[in-house]
Amino acid sequence: MSKVLFVCTGNICRSPSAEGVLRQLVDQASLSEAILVDSAATHGFHVGEHPDTRAQIAARKRGYDISTYQARQVQRDDFRNFDLILSMDWENHAALQQMCPPLYRHKLMLLMRFATDFEAATVPDPYYGGQDGFNKVMDYIEDACQGVFEQVRKRVPNYRAA
Repeated sequence: MSKVLFVCTGNICRSPSAEGVLRQLVDQASLSEAILVDSAATHGFHVGEHPDTRAQIAARKRGYDISTYQARQVQRDDFRNFDLILSMDWENHAALQQMCPPLYRHKLMLLMRFATDFEAATVPDPYYGGQDGFNKVMDYIEDACQGVFEQVRKRVPNYRAA
């Protein structure tokens, strides 16, 4: 099974939105038995909380339901268990590099590396802004998650053969 983990600061805006988008792509392709999608936070500010209402609204408008997700913090085992660990911005990427054992650092990447329509290097944190920021985040995430999906889907035959 290929495993993808999205990471942001609190796991209530960007990373659960990315989880919802990629999860839907995986489900639509009938690959949920081959590709696992999850999200987590670098900080424990919101552990156990559901995604921010504004993130839920932006996701729901595009057909994604993230309302049942619950924030969790990155655990040491995540670095071993996940194949791809995608951070939303440089601050979270740096935090992951600090936490990650050297053996697994090759798994750490910025999500926007997989984008094709947007040239931004990172997904901005919309938390302290209005609804427009959450909508823009969804634009970035949908673009980048399509690229992630294409990359991960290529690996599925390898996992099925193993």
